[in-house]
Amino acid sequence: MDLHHGNQQLAGKNPWNRRQWLRSSAMGLGSVALPWLLQRELRGELHHPPRATSVIWLFMEGGPSHIDLLDPKPLLNRLAGQPLPKSFKEPITAMGEKGAPLLASPRKWRRCGQSGLWASDWIPHISEHMDDLCVLRSCWTDGINHSGGVCQMNTCINVAGRPSLGSWVHYGLGTENENLPGFVVMCDSATQPTNGPRNWGSAFIPATHQGVLLRADQAEPIAHLKTPDGVSISRVHAKAELLQQFNRHYAQRYPQQSELEARVRSYELAFRMQAEAPEAVDLSRESEYTHRLYGLDNAATRPFGTTCLLARRLVERGVRFVQLYSGSGSKWDSHSKIESNHARMCRSMDQPVAALLTDLKARGLLDSTLVIWGGEFGRTPMSEKGDGRDHNPTGFSMWMAGGGVRGGQTIGATDELGLYAVEDKMHVKDIHASILWLLGLDNMKLTFDHKGRIERPTINEGRFHPKLITG
Repeated sequence: MDLHHGNQQLAGKNPWNRRQWLRSSAMGLGSVALPWLLQRELRGELHHPPRATSVIWLFMEGGPSHIDLLDPKPLLNRLAGQPLPKSFKEPITAMGEKGAPLLASPRKWRRCGQSGLWASDWIPHISEHMDDLCVLRSCWTDGINHSGGVCQMNTCINVAGRPSLGSWVHYGLGTENENLPGFVVMCDSATQPTNGPRNWGSAFIPATHQGVLLRADQAEPIAHLKTPDGVSISRVHAKAELLQQFNRHYAQRYPQQSELEARVRSYELAFRMQAEAPEAVDLSRESEYTHRLYGLDNAATRPFGTTCLLARRLVERGVRFVQLYSGSGSKWDSHSKIESNHARMCRSMDQPVAALLTDLKARGLLDSTLVIWGGEFGRTPMSEKGDGRDHNPTGFSMWMAGGGVRGGQTIGATDELGLYAVEDKMHVKDIHASILWLLGLDNMKLTFDHKGRIERPTINEGRFHPKLITG
């Protein structure tokens, strides 16, 4: 059943009358419960059997260099210092130097595992898991700068105004745990990524489906969850009652204002979270071995290691979609000094990401958890400022693991210099369609009626790539 039409059928022929009736009863609490009840009824209305039930998206913000990490190009080193061959069309990049010479990659490469997939010396820990990875070497996007690239990788379009993938997933599937947010975002520093909350916003989908930002760098990742010292329970109840009066009055005037409903439901969720969330984010409950595994004993790996460990704890407790930003604030960007930049960034994420894969697999969670790794684009084979690389949206690598994906394989290819995707090309819309398919959702059947127009997560484009599961 189409999920959009399913919503209409479950709500009845006149959903607003039903909603207003619920709002007028029990001091309006019925209207808060209605979306939750509808969501529970819709959960399981999948388009096909799912291979994954949750997602952890490891977002390398700023654009990691595929030709230095996952896609070796021997010709690049042989032609280093020369201009781009005339057989290659000069790409349109954000701020590239016209006619810049090719920049060698001094990486040491080795084939890993039984599959023999290539990995560079910048990712020694991840390289131990290559048999679990499906490397997508032919990704491409329309976003040539960070704002457009990050926006498109999250929303399928390089300008603002559409829901994030996590919001679509939450809208389509709901959550497995009503006491925790269904869509969580964490960064490895206090700096927010390019575009900020727009990356996890819900746009025209009801605001209840937007992501919740957890501050992994704080002693209390969930702000304002604890009742302040000296505040009595009676005072909390009185404040809640007053807020309820304000909300009821506003809701009667603006019955279709989803932001209000989101705010009311966030208060309700916060109340439920007081019992479960503190335990979910309490890393002191983890063993010393686990802390060391994720690198929490090392200043370089602790920030992203903390987010990775929290992500495992959250999906373990039924959170549907978790997105983690490595290098929040475009720190993977390397227009100059790529050697020092990428060495530092890889050191900060390599061990935590490998630990996450190890931990999920040991707990039997990798089969049901789809792990995604990648940035908003890759880097060019040409140099910039002599020792850096520019943005490359025309061909770059990502990888997926778990969630029913067949590991130990590559899909697609870039040309012999790593500039353009040339085989089995996967646009961002294809990547999103494939993620949704693995979760049991058809990107053309998951719809939302926005102002009389049927909207879909991939804007009527994008296809699931069958090689993800067949090889």
